[in-house]
Formats: sequence, C-alpha cells, structure tokens
Amino acid sequence: MTKYTADGTAYEIVGPVGAPAVILIHGLGLCRDIWRAHLPELSRSHCVILYDLYGHGESAPAPATVTLTLFSEQVLGLMEAIGLKKMSLIGFSIGGMINRRVALDHSERLDRIVILNSPHDRGAEAQKSVEARAAKVRDEGRMATMQNALERWFTPEFRLAHPEYLTKVRDWRAATDPESYAQSAWVLANGVRELITPKPVIDQPCLVITSQNDSGSTPEMSHAIAAEIPGSECHIIPKLQHLGLIEDPKAFTSPIVKFLNG
Repeated sequence: MTKYTADGTAYEIVGPVGAPAVILIHGLGLCRDIWRAHLPELSRSHCVILYDLYGHGESAPAPATVTLTLFSEQVLGLMEAIGLKKMSLIGFSIGGMINRRVALDHSERLDRIVILNSPHDRGAEAQKSVEARAAKVRDEGRMATMQNALERWFTPEFRLAHPEYLTKVRDWRAATDPESYAQSAWVLANGVRELITPKPVIDQPCLVITSQNDSGSTPEMSHAIAAEIPGSECHIIPKLQHLGLIEDPKAFTSPIVKFLNG
C-alpha cells in the first residue's frame, strides 16, 4: 500500500516489521516499481522500504532546486517519517550517487551501502557526452533521449524478446515531472564531481556492482568507486548493460542478500 510523507514522497514497506531496514533508491526517469522482482528475496530477511524520488512515480515534484543533497535529505525525511534510526541503502544509477551523498552527510545513520550501476569519474569525453544529453532534455523535453537510452540500457536480445519492458520504461519516464526530471538529469551528469575521492572517507561496509557492458557506469568506474571506499567489495555481472537488474534480477539480488546478511 502506498503511503506518503509530509513532503509528498510516495513509499511502501515490504517485509517483516522489526527486521533490519533497507531503503531502495531507483534511477533517473524510473520509479520504485523497478524493484518488484527483487522484493521476494530481499524481504525474507529485511524490512524493505521502496520509494519514488521527487518528481518520479507517485512522489510530488522537487520542492527546491535538485541536488544530491536534496535527494539525500529526502532519504532522511523518509527515515524520520517511518521512525528509522539506522538503515542500509541500495542505490541504482543516480541512486548509487545519492546513497554515497547520504554516507558523506549522515554516516551515523547507515549500516551498509550497495552501489549499483552508478557513475564515477567519466573522463573528459564521456563527461561532455552526458552533459550534452542533459542539455538536450532541458531543450527538447524528457523523452528526447529515450530511444538512445533503451539501446544503451538493454541488450539487443532482450529488446527483441521483451518489448513490454521497453514500453514500461518509456511510461515511467513519461510520468515524471518535466522540471524535476530535467534538473535531475543535470545532477546525474555533474554530481559525480562531489563524490570523487570522497571526504570524509566512506567507512560503511560497501558492495559495488555493475554490468560488464554498462557504457555509462562501467566496470572501471565501479572498481574506482570500490578503491576509494576501504574494505569494499566489487562485483561485475557478465554480459548485461545498464538495466541488467531488470533483465536478470537474481544476478543482482543474490550477491546483495549475501552482503546484507554479512
């Protein structure tokens, strides 16, 4: 059942009350429904909270200029509304940037973090390309880069076999608040700058995962993230692309559950 915080954040709670809490953060232009196939396994051992970012899914538009800090404070507001003192965070793509921002700003509230298919230092050429996509969204609307995104996100075989998932992802983006989405796209492009060589050092147990053929959140980026977080683990899923967690949920959920259960 969908509930709402005072700031209009839509969320659900799945799993045993009193179990260790884990909050799931979806990616840009998506919504909390991205986690549906992961819930049965995650909720066996954890109380799982899934929610929509500002301007996404059923949540209200962003209440202020979008930044990683704004999204970090949304997580803290959600915790306060539920009455959580501490939790683990699983973040996909921009969600993996948000959970790093939470770790930097509110370390004492975190148990463990999982960073999925999330960008890091892209290098000058790739950074320019991502900023160009964000500018195109600002100029032409949130659907302007959709077709190219689907080609980057899913393997060709999956796109042919499962067109219904492509339709679902298009619908999720079409449902976003246009201004919140445009600002969030700019944060995805530029927010990595505040996460490179983090200070203070992130010291929670951390698992970093990406897909072998994710062009926007490459294995090299994931290894770099892991190298900057002492004692972290890094896991590369073979063959898949950015939305591998939709193509093969178990390939992601199995190592995540093993990590969360320590």
